[in-house]
Formats: sequence, C-alpha cells, structure tokens
Amino acid sequence: MSLPIISADQRLAEKRGIKGCIFGKSGIGKTSLLWTLEPESTLFFDLEAGDLAIEGWAGDSIRPKTWQECRDFAVFIGGPNPALREDQPYSQAHFDAVCERFGDPVALAKYETVFIDSITVAGRLCFQWCKGQPQAFSERSGKPDMRGAYGLHGQEMIAWLTHLQHTRNKNIWFVGILDERVDDFNRKVFAPQIDGSKTGLELPGIVDQVIAMAEVTDDDGQGYRAFINHTLNPWGYPAKDRSGRLAMIEEPHLGRLMVKIRSAVKPAAERLTFGGADHTRVPQDPNTVSPESNLSEEGVQ
Repeated sequence: MSLPIISADQRLAEKRGIKGCIFGKSGIGKTSLLWTLEPESTLFFDLEAGDLAIEGWAGDSIRPKTWQECRDFAVFIGGPNPALREDQPYSQAHFDAVCERFGDPVALAKYETVFIDSITVAGRLCFQWCKGQPQAFSERSGKPDMRGAYGLHGQEMIAWLTHLQHTRNKNIWFVGILDERVDDFNRKVFAPQIDGSKTGLELPGIVDQVIAMAEVTDDDGQGYRAFINHTLNPWGYPAKDRSGRLAMIEEPHLGRLMVKIRSAVKPAAERLTFGGADHTRVPQDPNTVSPESNLSEEGVQ
C-alpha cells in the first residue's frame, strides 16, 4: 500500500462546497436569499415553516419536525462517518437505516446547495430532545439536571454541524438570528441566537464563512442591507472570511457571493499583506456595495 498523499493537482481538482452561516436580525431578509440561488440545484432545509417570504420560489424543500429527523437528514446528505461506532449517530449503521427509509441518496446528486433555515430553530429542537435524555437527570435524585441537558445539547449540535460541514461536494449554508445586547460596560455586542453557549462559541471555527447580514449607512446617511464579511469591522458584527476573497462589505446576494469566493486565488503576497492602522475602515472604492446594488432579484425587497 502506497502512502495516501493527495497531490496539489488532485486537491485543486476536487469539487469542494462552501460552508457558511449567515446571521441577521429578524426581518432583515435572510430567508429571501433563496431568491438569489438557482432553484433547480438548491434544497431548502425548512425548519421554521416560515416560507411566506419565498412564496413562488421553485426549489425543493424538506421540513424536519424533530431533532431525530434533523440527524437523519444530515447523515443522508453527508453520508456515513467511518470513524464512528455502529451505535452512534452518523455511523454506517445510521446511514444504512436512513437509506432504507428515504431511498437511494443519489436523489440528492442534483442539489449543489443546502440552505438551512434556521440554526436557531435547530438548536431549540435539539435542546427539547436533550431535556428528555438520561444525561439531563441527576443520578442521585432523578430530578432534571439542566447542566447535563446543556452539556448534551452542545455535543449534539457540534456533531450535527461538523457532519454537515464535512459534506465536501455541496454548499451548506446555515441561517440564524443575530441578537443585539448590551454588556456590563454598556457596550453593544452581537451574538448568534442559539440555545446554550457552546455552539455559538465553536461555530465560527467549524464553517468557512461567517457573515452578518445587517443594515449599514452610507456617507449620505442612507441605510441599506449588506453582508459584513471581515472579523475586523467597525460595527463589531461576528464575521469571518476564510477564502480571503471578499471585501468587508458585499452586496446581499448569496449566489454572486459564492461565485466570488470561488474566483481565482489571490497571489500569496497579496493574501498575506497587513493593512496597517486604517485596516478596519469601510472601503470606499467603486467595487464597494451601494444601496443601488442591494437585492434586486425579483421578489426580494
């Protein structure tokens, strides 16, 4: 057996999907981003049952109602994890059992993107399931133990997210609500709305892209929606661009954003430059998003 080294040519030739999450306040238009994706190649993972914003969208959808169904769809989409024992979720045994119910997973081959709306509701379903498990009860008294429930919740959510993240040939986008809070020093802070703290803390390290969908103001005082993509941004939004190809502000069009992420790789010298003292300033060049470049697809306001 030869050493299983993957050459640079092989790695670059692989079909790789983009994994990311988009957070924004309620009503900012997160679900409406489906209008910017090709319906024939997009699967809508509808957890919120709030699809009024995309009424008329021609794509397919699935509607899990329990945490068990969320796990089943995850292993059906992502395939089995050979490192797991047969009695564990996402194992070969789990995958085989799901295939008996859902049929041949080749039916998913036509989908390039899975749009999951929302991770906030997935966390609620997961926590509801965790509260009924043995780990959520004290061994001594038999009474509910919320620490055990939250601990199990964190493990379950991270395992679910990680399994979907390892679906190499598909784009996986998680959508969630962004909470705005004030800390003890009266500073405005933003955090994803997910039950428990473990998932919100570890999620940025799991996915490739963390994007805040927010309303920003231009030099004339006019507000418009935009994607915030850089960790160092003047508003303090949670964001990360692992591709290194996005500007701090991009138009809120998910289809064109993925095209840009897949664009030609920047030279190493350009990718490693450091901007200096004004590194966090909002770009003002002509390529920066403007109110006129806001969502302009039919059906998106």
